[in-house]
Amino acid sequence: MEQILRRCPLCLRDSINGHGWRGKQAHDASHDWIKYRRGLCKFCKQTVTFLPAFSLPYIHYSLAARSQVLRRRFVEHCSWESAAPPLKDPNRVPDPSTLRRSCPDDQERHGFLNRPALTCCHGMTSEGFCSCREMR
Repeated sequence: MEQILRRCPLCLRDSINGHGWRGKQAHDASHDWIKYRRGLCKFCKQTVTFLPAFSLPYIHYSLAARSQVLRRRFVEHCSWESAAPPLKDPNRVPDPSTLRRSCPDDQERHGFLNRPALTCCHGMTSEGFCSCREMR
């Protein structure tokens, strides 16, 4: 049986109960869709999402696929169109505008790759990121 964190990021009580599974797009060479665990605080009713570390919230491509795009674009000097990563579904081809959103122009000019990533105030769980919206 899979363990989930019990401490609620909102009320800080050990009150998270399992609240089912959901599906999410996480495209890369080995994934199309993934299942992730959810929890619900029995006191404050906050829903907590336990995403795996390779899949960020609201992002349809995994971190592996996004890093491949950036490596091909900046290290191998490919165009955005040819920087598309290999995906499990050979019929899925990301639009170049989707690839560019991995690193918008203003971030490209200002050293996006050298900036530290935002981290959740509660850090990473053994199963992925906490869904808390408090970033630092």
